[in-house]
Amino acid sequence: MAESAKVYSKMPLNALKKLITDLSAAGTAVKVSLHTSSYTPNQNTHESYADLTNEVANGNGYTTGGATLANKTLATSTTVLTFDADDVSWANSTITARYAAIYDATPSAAADKKLLAYVDFGADKVSSSGTFQITWNASGIFTITAA
Repeated sequence: MAESAKVYSKMPLNALKKLITDLSAAGTAVKVSLHTSSYTPNQNTHESYADLTNEVANGNGYTTGGATLANKTLATSTTVLTFDADDVSWANSTITARYAAIYDATPSAAADKKLLAYVDFGADKVSSSGTFQITWNASGIFTITAA
């Protein structure tokens, strides 16, 4: 199933305050971390990686902090801004996750790593000694529409 992310509401404000690095720049690290069903995303108040809880345990094919997104792009068309990157996977893993959080991992302090968006898989997504894969929506990971 192709996944579309929901933007954390503080993300546009943080971008305008220049607290988020240029997402398409070569030196910018954008990551996706995995979280169990015990994490409750708060789209209105969660702002940084430090706000995330119940990350999938380190080991069994997963490393704390998640995976770095490759081939990031920002594109605009009329009134729509789209962020996209390659699909991401954890090979040879045993993972159970309900949520994925996307964040700017460039700063060193967790409180400075600003959240961008999250995915609710709708139920626990599981890999057992296999590949845990997130296939992003063909229209992009997330979009922002100017009205």
